[in-house]
Amino acid sequence: MHEISIKITINEKNYEKSILPNTLLIDFLREELGLTGTHVGCDTSQCGACMVLHNNEALKACSILVAQLNNQEITTIEHLQKDNKLHPMQNAFRNNHGLQCGFCTPGMIMSAISLINENNSPTEEEIRKHLEGNLCRCTGYQNIVKSIEEGAKDMREKG
Repeated sequence: MHEISIKITINEKNYEKSILPNTLLIDFLREELGLTGTHVGCDTSQCGACMVLHNNEALKACSILVAQLNNQEITTIEHLQKDNKLHPMQNAFRNNHGLQCGFCTPGMIMSAISLINENNSPTEEEIRKHLEGNLCRCTGYQNIVKSIEEGAKDMREKG
């Protein structure tokens, strides 16, 4: 298989790389760029551990080829913290114990930010509906929902 050339912006950094056309975004992020905050959970697009942001919307990095994102932008969990301060959603997860083992947490946070970008004041029911694409094997989701409610409030206040 012949390599193809792509240009992609990840976390505001431009990359021009030669890749195999069947390279998944998750593999590119983790293996090529060393961005391991995006997790591989199921390889079947079921768990949401691999969520990243594309145009402010959550995208499962295990279900899209890098070549499909040529000349586009991606944001990973590594890019949320600014000036040594957690993103409001990250801080809300910490404040509300919205994690246990932490494996699903990056995907949950990215999914939550995507939801707030669409609807900055979601109801509990809307949050739970949005999380259907994210699996957590440790919690009953109550603290995750509380985290997202607080994160949404903080994101609204900080603009």
